[in-house]
Amino acid sequence: MSSHRIRMSAAALTAVVALPLSLGTLAPQAFADTPSPFGPGCSSLPNSGKGSATGMSKERVATAAANNPKLTELVLALKDAGLTTKLNDAKNITVFAPTNAAFDKISKMQLAGLLKDKAQLKKVLTYHVVDRTITPSELPNGSFKTLEGSMLKTSGSGTSFNVNDTAKIVCGDIKTANATVYLVDTVLMPPS
Repeated sequence: MSSHRIRMSAAALTAVVALPLSLGTLAPQAFADTPSPFGPGCSSLPNSGKGSATGMSKERVATAAANNPKLTELVLALKDAGLTTKLNDAKNITVFAPTNAAFDKISKMQLAGLLKDKAQLKKVLTYHVVDRTITPSELPNGSFKTLEGSMLKTSGSGTSFNVNDTAKIVCGDIKTANATVYLVDTVLMPPS
């Protein structure tokens, strides 16, 4: 065998071995942002049906929220603020959705006042929405401009994340037809 043929065979063998190795290296990255809800509150979501994480993926975000029993207070607030259609019509947004337990943390008097003041209610609710998809990999040290216009910050690691150091993400990376949803345990208030 000539030395030229030996070099060609060695190069071909290297390419054959290197290709699967490089594909194996890339494969985990390709699936890094595959929807996979995380967090301690995910286990309390329905296991099936439209209110489950899987069921929510088939509906637009406000409609999906209406099917989730953990988000009934948010759905009522969105209707009062006239934001249901706006959120359903939006594309590729992220919603930090306060759960019913988050609304329970607000005093009844403060909540009643917020619900009566439509402009303030709209401001508070749009502070929970970012006009782009936020992946879990962006949460450890994130800073995002909300639809309300102010910045919202995220921090944490693994599957434990906070928003503005006041709210915990209890179940995150829930996909809907037009949004990524992170359920939070506190209603976020925009800066004054």
